Amino acid sequence: MMPADPLGELENLAIEVIRKSAAISAAVHPVTRRGIAELVRKMNSYFSNLIEGHNTHPVDIDRAMREDFSKDPAKRARQLESKAHIEVQKLIESRIEDSPETVITSKDFLCWIHKEFYERMPEEYLIVKRPDGKLDGKTENVIPGKIREIEVEVGRHLPPKSKYLHAFMKRFEEVYDPEKQKGLSQVIAAAASHHRLSWIHPFLDGNGRVTRLMTHAYLKKAKIDGYGLWTVSRGFARNREEYLASLAEADQPRRGDLDGRGNLTQEGLCGFCKFFLKIAIDQIDFMSALLDLDGMQKRIQAMVDRLVSFGELKPEAGHLLRDVFLRGEISRGEIPNIIGMPERSARRFASALLEKNYLVSDSEKGPVKLGFPASIVGYYFPRLYPEGVEADLITL
Repeated sequence: MMPADPLGELENLAIEVIRKSAAISAAVHPVTRRGIAELVRKMNSYFSNLIEGHNTHPVDIDRAMREDFSKDPAKRARQLESKAHIEVQKLIESRIEDSPETVITSKDFLCWIHKEFYERMPEEYLIVKRPDGKLDGKTENVIPGKIREIEVEVGRHLPPKSKYLHAFMKRFEEVYDPEKQKGLSQVIAAAASHHRLSWIHPFLDGNGRVTRLMTHAYLKKAKIDGYGLWTVSRGFARNREEYLASLAEADQPRRGDLDGRGNLTQEGLCGFCKFFLKIAIDQIDFMSALLDLDGMQKRIQAMVDRLVSFGELKPEAGHLLRDVFLRGEISRGEIPNIIGMPERSARRFASALLEKNYLVSDSEKGPVKLGFPASIVGYYFPRLYPEGVEADLITL
């Protein structure tokens, strides 16, 4: 259940995750951090679904969150899927905060994730081809929140028989409950539990998505400072073949007396945990570089300069957006002094930025904060999305 680590390699990687994640948290104003966390939720949805072969453009995800759905049935279905992922991630975060006694590895919690997710899914995603490897054209209905009651094949992997699932889930809860893991073991357990839940494959469909959402819950529950400004799903999607191969490698049976004491390979589990933690460190480093204060201010100004050349923004926007990024939020009464405009002109100026979501506010007269609409994400955070997608964002 937990990988052996005689040389301390996993512990050293776990230390790096904790140290670097804390550093990225300290680099950004807490208010700005919340806005970036909202962007990362959308990014998490994009990449988690991309792993499943579902590509939803970030702009379409933004539109879905505003209930603006495409008339194209296939695109609309993908929008609903992305919206479901974001909403369920928010529910998970709220539940962990409001009910700290929640056991996020319990069968009840995992079934709750599946139920909340699939109740938001389009109807066509609730019907799947027979999961037993037979090509007879028959289908099965996915029931939100229900543990599977039939046998399945996942590539070459044969998950546990359905009659044993409750026993496996009970053992999963007992071992991986974050409250029973301390210090570095929590970080390593987040990696190990990711594979083991995937291996158990408790649901008819949606196991990958539920596993990644559970991992999000795990890292939140473990209180990894700075988590939420980065996500392992981006790393998994960018290394999809290695991710799937590493999962499959840890599916293998034990290879002799020196490969652990359980039924599954200890070496394979260690390999997956190393992959998981290295991906986490890579994603923390990536976001840390993007959130460097000097670099971020230069990119904000470069974005403004470009849009000024198109006649879409006034040069004063650079001063305001940079100031808001550094300070987290500013009152509307300060805007005239920052941009050097009379009050009425400044009000119209700010309204134009709010309309485009370059600035956001919780109320009509409340302070303004930096917004991260998909249309400018490519300027602020280059390489956040794949190259072709980013090019689309910049030309929108």
